[in-house]
Amino acid sequence: MSDITSASSAIGKLPPKARPAISPLLTFAVVFALGALILAAFGEYIVPYDPVDSSFIPNMPPPALSDVPSLLWGTLTGTAAEPIHWFGTDSSGFDVFSRVLCAPRIDLSIALASNFLAMLIGIPFGLVAGYFRNPLTELMMRVSDVLQSFPVFISAMILVALGGQSIANVIVALSLLYAPIYVRLTRSEVMAQKSKGMVEASRALGQSELMIAMKHVLPNSMGPSLVQSSVTIGFAILLTAGLSFVGAGVRPPNPEWGLMISTGANDIVLGQWWTSVFPGIAISLTVFAFAVIGDALEQRYNR
Repeated sequence: MSDITSASSAIGKLPPKARPAISPLLTFAVVFALGALILAAFGEYIVPYDPVDSSFIPNMPPPALSDVPSLLWGTLTGTAAEPIHWFGTDSSGFDVFSRVLCAPRIDLSIALASNFLAMLIGIPFGLVAGYFRNPLTELMMRVSDVLQSFPVFISAMILVALGGQSIANVIVALSLLYAPIYVRLTRSEVMAQKSKGMVEASRALGQSELMIAMKHVLPNSMGPSLVQSSVTIGFAILLTAGLSFVGAGVRPPNPEWGLMISTGANDIVLGQWWTSVFPGIAISLTVFAFAVIGDALEQRYNR
């Protein structure tokens, strides 16, 4: 009896379960992603120069690191004698710093809109394909498999070429290419949820199959799609930049990261690295941030 009492008191003294600490990497990713979203909304209002103003000296290099403190002081006190181009200018005379900060408006808008449309298309089709098993839904899945069998980049180029080079057509092309991912994710999760007791209980209460699918199965099947959405946004940013790089995406002179890299690619061999390096760093960090957020969401969902 004394052993049971001592064990009970020991259990009562156990420390409460500690919450998992948020990693510095995830903190950086969240802050950077929020910063990119803020720039997408307000970037053109806070940049020092118009991103499509080509009146500056072409191919002006960025300031040297030793000059940055004095330039910062001149900027803060308003005593700067001449325009300061923190990332230099490109061959057209555009300010690279202003264009890098304004580019999220186009890149993130395309990525978020295409991801939202892909989910809007893929999740309902995945619900139908997973809950109602019949030859029509099997045909739906085979069409989805065919769409996924083609290289994404080549398919996007073909769709944009057929529809015309515009931001709206890029969004439509990406949404059609990413929708099969959400179809398959939702379908697999719906098939797992369909065998649970809540579905049988709802049938016993006399609810229709459509009501059961919409009210009980769908809300419990969206976890993998929400996790995937963060990763898909990063892929959409890369694909948008790739399309613009080959001339099939955003039209110049719009500030877009891939277009900026394409414009400055020929200047790298001349030693003018800044026109491509800074937008390339911006793309890498943004995609990395959304990938880290997606990984954190996946770990939380799989607990």
